[in-house]
Amino acid sequence: MAPDPDWLELCRSAVGKVRAMVAQRSSEELRDYTGDRGEGGDMTLEIDAGAERIVLAELEATGVGLTVISEEVGQLDYAGGGTRVVIDPIDGSLNAKRRIHGASLSIAVAEGPAMADVVFGYVAELGDGGREWCARRGEGAWEGDARLGTLSDGEIEVLGIESADPRIVAAATELLKEGGIHRLRIIGAIATTLCQVASGRFDAMASLWPCRSVDAAAAQLIVREAGGAVVLPDTADEQLGADLGLDMRSRVMAARGPEALAKLHGMLG
Repeated sequence: MAPDPDWLELCRSAVGKVRAMVAQRSSEELRDYTGDRGEGGDMTLEIDAGAERIVLAELEATGVGLTVISEEVGQLDYAGGGTRVVIDPIDGSLNAKRRIHGASLSIAVAEGPAMADVVFGYVAELGDGGREWCARRGEGAWEGDARLGTLSDGEIEVLGIESADPRIVAAATELLKEGGIHRLRIIGAIATTLCQVASGRFDAMASLWPCRSVDAAAAQLIVREAGGAVVLPDTADEQLGADLGLDMRSRVMAARGPEALAKLHGMLG
C-alpha cells in the first residue's frame, strides 16, 4: 500500500504548475470556454479544465486510494477510492480570466463525507507571488511559512462579501447598515475571502448566495484552525455536517469569533 502523500508538498507542486499554465495563456485564451458544463453547474473555462487536469495528475501519481470531488469532472476514484480530496481548480474563475487579483486553487483532504471531516486545507492565490494558506486539523493554520496567531472575537469593522450580484448586495446592504457594518470588501473568490478572515485582515465574511462544497471545504478549516468560527446557514444543522459532495448548496459565513459570527448571522439570517 502506498504511503499517504505529503499533502502540502503535493499542493505546492500543483499550484506551481497551475500558475505557470495561467501565465502562459494569452488574455484571449483565458476567456475561452470548453463548451461543456461542469458537474458543479457552471460553464467550464479552458483554464478551469486545464487546472483540474494538473491537480488530478498530481493526485493519480500518488498511487493512493482516493475519492476525488472536483468542480468540473465530479467524483473520481483512484486506486479503488478512499480518502476524500475536494478540489476547486480555480476559485474565482472570472478573476482569473480577466487577470484580476484573488483567484485561487483550493484543495481539502477529508477523512469522511462532511465538512467537519476535513483534516487538511490548502488555498493559494494564482498570481505571481500569490499568498498561500494551509491548515491541519488540531495543529493550527499558516500563511506561507508563518503560523497564524489565534484570532480574538470582537466587533466587525471590515466585512468581506461574495456572490456580488448588485441586486443581492443591495438587499443585504440595508440589513448590514442596520446592524452597524459600514465597510465592505469584495474579492470575487470565496476561498480567498475566507482566508482573509483567518489572517485577520477581514473581521468576517459572508457569501450572499449559496456556494458549493468545493468553494469552502479547505478554507473553512483554515479559519477554524486560526481560532475563527464558520457557519453554513442553509444546511440542516447550520454547522459542519454539510456534505462534501457537489450537491451541497449553502451560503457560508465566517468571523473572528463566535460572538461576531452570531451577530452577522443575525443580520443576514
